[in-house]
Amino acid sequence: MTIDEVARRMGIEFQMDKRWKSLVAKQGHTVLIKPQTFMNASGDAVLAVSQFFKLDHQQMLVAFDDVDLALGTLRLRPSGSAGGHNGMRSIIARLGTDAFPRLKLGIANAEGRPAGHKLSGHVLGRFTDEERPALLEMIQRAADAIMQSLRSGLDAAMNVFNRSLPAS
Repeated sequence: MTIDEVARRMGIEFQMDKRWKSLVAKQGHTVLIKPQTFMNASGDAVLAVSQFFKLDHQQMLVAFDDVDLALGTLRLRPSGSAGGHNGMRSIIARLGTDAFPRLKLGIANAEGRPAGHKLSGHVLGRFTDEERPALLEMIQRAADAIMQSLRSGLDAAMNVFNRSLPAS
């Protein structure tokens, strides 16, 4: 997904690092990780990597899907709750704070957030052929937002990407 595009643009590749149960790509002071744990345990990898590299929570940017945002919508935030996302709940619990930047990638379909038992099917399901163009556009914009955040900081990236609308 998005982090793969960022790594490609940076000219780096992911390698499995068993210490952190994650795919890791590093260039200079930038470390990209893709936890290979279950979603509910992704905080274990984030905590281990942040401790190893002595990262302040403000030096992180966690990208994740958000079923409360329309497909194609991006939202950069400096902090916030888990919002029902089990991966974010794990990260917040392991770090002991919700005060770290995040990039939310909207995945809700045209009907909005699925109710009850349909939610897991939607989150774990495949995108339709009709949704694919919006998904691909969002991935490109998310990679742009991450790169902008790396270059200019979170506030500058928020000013650009929180105002832009998804392609229709």
